[in-house]
Amino acid sequence: MKIIEVRSLQIPDVKVVRFARFRDHRGYFSEPYRRGDFETHPETKFLKGVTFLQANESQSNAGVVRGLHFQWNPFMGKFVRTLAGRMVDLFLDVRKGSPTFGKIAAYDMPTSKAADHSEWIWVPPGFAHGNYFTEESLIEYFCSGEYSPGCEAGVSPLSTDLDWSLCPANLRREFQELVARGPTISDKDKNAASLAGWDADPRSSVFQYKALAPQPA
Repeated sequence: MKIIEVRSLQIPDVKVVRFARFRDHRGYFSEPYRRGDFETHPETKFLKGVTFLQANESQSNAGVVRGLHFQWNPFMGKFVRTLAGRMVDLFLDVRKGSPTFGKIAAYDMPTSKAADHSEWIWVPPGFAHGNYFTEESLIEYFCSGEYSPGCEAGVSPLSTDLDWSLCPANLRREFQELVARGPTISDKDKNAASLAGWDADPRSSVFQYKALAPQPA
């Protein structure tokens, strides 16, 4: 696996890993994941000790909004990439005591067959995760914990008390326009808690900034 670039997003604990595609006259070959490379690369220390236990695939139509989901017991971090189409990834900090608690941001992840690279986004435990789609899309994500019924919850992406100040203005505007047109969203996600509602839920205390923030290597 050839890792080209690793960078932090608006909330630094969320990372993007760009990796190479090798092109010739036939098309391209890509090695999206090799555990040894992530364990030895100097810029991927945030994945130290992370084992991916489950892989999921999700297809969405244009106009779909998913999320914002999180899990505890066990905690679940997600390593996500777009296989086809265009995903805009959403991540909301729900770690109590975090300097960015309640802030939501977004990252645009379109695909192109002609591109010489592709990308993963790492959304660690302590973040509510979701996405929206402007065209039919297929995504894949590796999870650092197995699904645990009864230990999951969410914040509605339509909640009016989310702080969008860190989100790129063009993506925030695009999301607002999609919502104004009427998104395709599950009742579960639409009717999930507001940020304030989740913060008042006793279960929210499982997400503590000091316990979940990455420690220096």
